[in-house]
Amino acid sequence: MTHAGRDIQAIPLWINGHAFLTMAPDFCDVRDARSGQTRRRTPMCGAREAQAAAEAARGALHDWSATSANRRAALLVALADALAGFAEHFAGLISEETGQDSSSAMAEVDAALMLLRAAGQGSPNAPRTLVAAIVGNQRAPLLGPLRSAVPLLLGGATLIVRPSPQTPSAAFALAELTARSDFPAGVYNILHGNLDVVEALCSLAAVDLLACSGGNELYSDVQAIAARYRTPIIG
Repeated sequence: MTHAGRDIQAIPLWINGHAFLTMAPDFCDVRDARSGQTRRRTPMCGAREAQAAAEAARGALHDWSATSANRRAALLVALADALAGFAEHFAGLISEETGQDSSSAMAEVDAALMLLRAAGQGSPNAPRTLVAAIVGNQRAPLLGPLRSAVPLLLGGATLIVRPSPQTPSAAFALAELTARSDFPAGVYNILHGNLDVVEALCSLAAVDLLACSGGNELYSDVQAIAARYRTPIIG
């Protein structure tokens, strides 16, 4: 099912290199920050979707971590090239969901491009493991996930990214571009949800590490969940 009431489209997940549709028990409204109108809905996922994402990321980990650092960096630069071709589209998504003016939204896209392109000069030192990145920064829906993702991907980790449910569109659109940039399926996955999906991820033995960004309150909540399952967490 691709919508969540009154023909308002639900944002898909991105799992194993393709859009993944699910019928979640609940949805979060994604509103136009300027008009208040509901544009999309974010599915609040749970254990089934977390399992699918973890299986995809775990399945891709061996080959991705064995890929040379130069090749991983080249793929991140290729992602920057793909993003540059859709810069105005991404800026529009950012403006719509955050209320930023067009120049501020484009500045975020430019910063994302710089971060991706800098991967070519980066030093891979992240753990080669499966990481679930919980991102809560609603004001930087593109740059926030990338700040977590780029060093981890460069280091050889595979990712499950949970973007902010209120501003998910740029993160999902970026995942679509990973496929156009020849990223192997399963390396970069998008999973939507609230703290329930964080708990579902922590309960899975396949998830080795949590990365959390986006504010002290979110970090405190995620840290408490991680502690119950003894899942390591980084800020």
